[in-house]
Amino acid sequence: MLVGCFEPKSKPRSLETIPEDFSFGQFPEDWDHFEPAMLNAIHRIPKLEDAGIHTFFNGPESFTPDDRYILGEAPELKNFYVAAGFNSIGIQSSGGAGKVLSEWIVNGHPPMDLWDVDIRRFHPFQVNARYLKERTEESLGLLYAMHWPFRQPETSRGVRKSVLHDRLEKSGACFGEMCGWERANWFATESMEARYEYSYSRQNWFEASASEHRAAREKVALFDMSSFAKFIVQGYDAEKVMNRICANDISVPPGKAVYTSWLNERGGIESDLTVTRLREDVFLVVTAGASQIRDMAWLHKNIPDEAHVSITDVTSGYAVLSIMGPESRNLLAKLTPADLSNDVFPFGSAQEIEIGYGNVIALRMTYVGELGWEIYVPTEFAQDIYDKILVVGKDQGLQLAGMHALNSLRLEKAFRHWGHDIADEDTPLEAGLGFAVKF
Repeated sequence: MLVGCFEPKSKPRSLETIPEDFSFGQFPEDWDHFEPAMLNAIHRIPKLEDAGIHTFFNGPESFTPDDRYILGEAPELKNFYVAAGFNSIGIQSSGGAGKVLSEWIVNGHPPMDLWDVDIRRFHPFQVNARYLKERTEESLGLLYAMHWPFRQPETSRGVRKSVLHDRLEKSGACFGEMCGWERANWFATESMEARYEYSYSRQNWFEASASEHRAAREKVALFDMSSFAKFIVQGYDAEKVMNRICANDISVPPGKAVYTSWLNERGGIESDLTVTRLREDVFLVVTAGASQIRDMAWLHKNIPDEAHVSITDVTSGYAVLSIMGPESRNLLAKLTPADLSNDVFPFGSAQEIEIGYGNVIALRMTYVGELGWEIYVPTEFAQDIYDKILVVGKDQGLQLAGMHALNSLRLEKAFRHWGHDIADEDTPLEAGLGFAVKF
């Protein structure tokens, strides 16, 4: 009889404390740590209480922050491939993992959609020793725990916060974690607490999120989208490089935004994004926060060595206030002297405008299918501009909204989301995105 456990709180050991040749080594017996699991085993099989113990095996196992293993080419180092962090399912995964990784090495790309285990999903801060210690204490026990929908980790939280975080928290935000970012998933009403009550039926946040959804459809809603990944691509060859990488035509006048995809040699969608031409030789690339490292690596991989172009990650430099809904134009008109009319500020255009005491980039784009603007604000100006939006928004019925509402809004309009609806196996034509390709 073999008795093992995945305890709710593990005992992490850093790699530095484990010798290189420790593949089949053991740690000293730790009965205090194992006792709760053994008592549970005896409760299920009472005869174990009288049975002797032949072997107490106490050895190390590798766990990742999200309980998914790590496969693929390291984004920082060409031709360096990784297969690690198998979270106690290495034996059962070994044949498949070895097969797909070998094909990845030979062909230069994964043989199927492997984003869930792709090494590029991790961000540089996630090698921080304290972050890993606290998170892996939790992640081991979650492997066979109930996998509730929208379950949020409890450890290593508050790592990356929008400059508006405290204001959102005071307004009832219930935060979820994405790549360390604390994002407002929904806003609690006065009669409820800003915390998840997990269930496989409708969870406690459903009605609150539905109210946010209706606000975006009928009036106006404000989303904090600061977790967007944002890159500045600039230089003499910037247009040539962007047209080489993007499926759509990027040769547009300054002030024009283009919805496009990045495609691999098989026509699969590697990224779903917008590119805005700010000046003749400057482009703003905006993509999902979860794919920030992946997309930056794809950019670097596909820029010719001789190209005169530079890439700067400005994700932390800009907050993004997404003002969406039928009343968004009326709201913004009270905050800026700029002409927001459809003739002067059409869909898919970008302008630098004044709001409050700051100059911002206003991008007329929508992920909810309503009239709206994404406002890119230098971080140090964001709090003042946010406060002014809330004051003016009262008359327009402005409501704060979170990621759950954003998701239901975009689903209602059939807007695709990379990593869920589309991936590197899907072509734009298969995904109904042929309009975003310049053939």
